[in-house]
Amino acid sequence: MTHSDVVVIGAGVIGASIAFRLTRAGYSVTIIDRGVPGAGASGSCDQAIFLQSKRPGLHMRLALESRGMFDSLADELGANLDFRPDGGMVVIENEAQWEFMSGFVPRQREAGIDITLLPAEEARQLEPRLSPHIRGAAVSPDDAEVNPLLLNTAFLDAAQRGGARVLRNTEMLSTIENDDGVVRGVRTSSGPLQAGLVVNAAGPHAAAVGQRAGVQTPVRPRRGVILITEPVPRFINGILLCAQYVAAKHLQHTAGEIPPHGIGLSLGQTAGGSLLIGGSREFAGFSRQVDSSLITQIAKHSSRILPDLGKLRLVRVMTGFRPYTGDGLPIIEESRPGWITAAGHEGDGIALAPITGQLVLDLIRGEGPGYHYLPALSSDRPSLGSPEPSHPSEAVPCGQ
Repeated sequence: MTHSDVVVIGAGVIGASIAFRLTRAGYSVTIIDRGVPGAGASGSCDQAIFLQSKRPGLHMRLALESRGMFDSLADELGANLDFRPDGGMVVIENEAQWEFMSGFVPRQREAGIDITLLPAEEARQLEPRLSPHIRGAAVSPDDAEVNPLLLNTAFLDAAQRGGARVLRNTEMLSTIENDDGVVRGVRTSSGPLQAGLVVNAAGPHAAAVGQRAGVQTPVRPRRGVILITEPVPRFINGILLCAQYVAAKHLQHTAGEIPPHGIGLSLGQTAGGSLLIGGSREFAGFSRQVDSSLITQIAKHSSRILPDLGKLRLVRVMTGFRPYTGDGLPIIEESRPGWITAAGHEGDGIALAPITGQLVLDLIRGEGPGYHYLPALSSDRPSLGSPEPSHPSEAVPCGQ
């Protein structure tokens, strides 16, 4: 029977980041994945590291620290991540959104990010393709982009160079426990694996994996759709998000009418030239059946804000599942002796991947630079008791 200090379940960007930090600290690690690394949420998302949309408080502090880690991460991992600190823009369409953002921007500045509110003329100087009806924009040089697949691969490769073992197409079946009920490994479709600790980093599948360990994990899949265009020359100068999303994220009653299916604008451009046009946020289990009307609505909504998008040819539609929690923060805790949960990042998995690896290392050691954050990330926090949405297409526009 193979023995490791830690077994990590899930080889997406969160599991890979955890494995990297642990191997670098001297732990022996085995990573298992029910499919192949990066084939889940990490392989079906956009590339935004968007600080502007984060809530002041813990969410913002985690995002700021993680964003700071990205500056040296490529050198640390010895890999190209296609990391681009180009900044980002939140597009404001009407007076109601302008009024909200006028109060929101100073609060975000106090929370620690470099952010400026611009009138329409100045916003169009930065992004000339914006529609004439745009009221203005908030911009921040702190926002950035990274290729999620390159990031996932780089974490995993670095972990393997540190001695980690990766088992693909390996399903976790049940736990191995000692006489005191402490988890000491897992039984898998590839055989038993003994370990001192097991980490559930299974993303949107974390609840099902936790159930096999007797742990209730309040994480649900939230479906998102992204449209991908043909490669084109430089189309935008940074990542874009709509103010409608930011208002919806921070207010119970939003500034303006929300489109169906939680549709909003999230826009980025890959190094190869393709536009990633988001998108939607829906509760539909793990169903990948997407109505064609949803694709049409995403295209129409994005083209209203940037009319030139309507001239581009769509080549693919990407559907993925984000690991949702009731308050938008991940769960990072030892849920039972020997069993650690590190899941529920929803749309922030890429942005928070660097710090999540550090947080799990700090949890295992019982000390470290992020240890003080952990009590607020436990599954017994009151904010996780938020009621579930009454409609599967909860009205929250997309974005990061």
